[in-house]
Amino acid sequence: MIRRSTAPPPRPAVSACRTNLAGPQGIQYNDAPRERMDAKITSSFPRPTSKILGIFDWPQRVTPAERKSLIAGGLGWMLDAMDVMLYSLVLVELVHHFDMSKSQAGFLNSLTLFASAIGGLLFGFLADRIGRTRALMASILVYSLASGACGLSTSIPMLAVFRFILGLGMGGEWTTGAALIAEVWPPEHRGKALGLMQSAWAIGEMLAAGVTYLVLDLLGLGWRAVFFAGVLPALVTLWIRRDVPESEIWLERGREKRAPLGLLWRKDIRRHAIVATLMNALGMFGYWGLFTWIPGYLALPLERGGRGFGLVASLGWVFFMGPGKWLGYTLFGFAADSIGRRMSYVLYLLVAAALVPLFGSVTSFTGLLVLGPFVAFFGTGFFSGFSAIAAELFPTPIRATAMGLTYNIGRGFSAAAPFVVGFIADRFGFLPAFWLLAGAFFLAGLLALALPETKGKHLD
Repeated sequence: MIRRSTAPPPRPAVSACRTNLAGPQGIQYNDAPRERMDAKITSSFPRPTSKILGIFDWPQRVTPAERKSLIAGGLGWMLDAMDVMLYSLVLVELVHHFDMSKSQAGFLNSLTLFASAIGGLLFGFLADRIGRTRALMASILVYSLASGACGLSTSIPMLAVFRFILGLGMGGEWTTGAALIAEVWPPEHRGKALGLMQSAWAIGEMLAAGVTYLVLDLLGLGWRAVFFAGVLPALVTLWIRRDVPESEIWLERGREKRAPLGLLWRKDIRRHAIVATLMNALGMFGYWGLFTWIPGYLALPLERGGRGFGLVASLGWVFFMGPGKWLGYTLFGFAADSIGRRMSYVLYLLVAAALVPLFGSVTSFTGLLVLGPFVAFFGTGFFSGFSAIAAELFPTPIRATAMGLTYNIGRGFSAAAPFVVGFIADRFGFLPAFWLLAGAFFLAGLLALALPETKGKHLD
């Protein structure tokens, strides 16, 4: 009787190169068909580090310092937007209470924007001297307390003074918050982070609409109480002081190297600063001229050049348009990290230039609702690009100062926009004013082509 062996058959010899495995792409097999097939199947799947997955898994790699800087800058910017937007949302009430013309109403908002240019320069200088987080807290305190003070106004000059002070803090918040985030976040995700910060503005506008509807319409407390609600952002400074760390780049280089302001006049820096300032001035002229007047334009009666939809409908439109703004800000950051800051900026502005006159020509509420989110997407989303562009153009010792200079001088120029739109609307109607704003968007897009592409730049 022959007994069969129960031992397993011997396995084929494996080449010595199997000992140097380096993943599916580096495996070297012998001629065994099964192992060759296994290698082929394994290598067909993407690795976790692929670009496809990298688009979606970047939030998992965010450090606590990055997260806190983004929350601090985003909260400050969101509440800044709320305080600024409160004026536009109660504009009709103010016009009736103080018997203001559209030109006077536009001038008050222009005054706020002009003050923001001064505030941006002031707080940018402070941020380069005392740190990003301290300057950020100071700016939030200024604009929140000034907003509450607006509710105490008994005359147009008194209201103008408080709006001027609010503008100082408004200009400082963007400068300090954007500088903090730009220095904390790595270059491959800096555009997305700054886009998310900028997107908080849309949330702040919707929050302002909610506050106005609650206080003015449901509770019937009047426009003064709406401004009193603007004091609440001051509480955010308590958290920033306790939990938000200072920028390591500033601690290591900015604080130690106190560069003279004359460095701004160095040939290469001077050219970039001038182009960026002009570009931003035109872009913001279009933005502030359009979005300051949209609530009033929708609410004013037909005989005064508006669309006659009333205050509640205009507030609803702000809510409806908010998601379009948020997406515009946020998705710009992804586009900027993908195809570059400059090209994304140009595309947004050119599309906005085409949409604004169309928006001014639509008469039905349904048509405005359909077109509104697209106007909001492109007419506001380009803002996310300027913070990344400006942060990457200038060196650390003067970064906040230069960002404040280029952003807020441009904003100071754009302060004329609400007044100019009101002036033109008084005499010729809103449509010619919208054509002017479209031209400003178009020229800003052309100027962006004169700046270098800074995608992927490491800050020094």
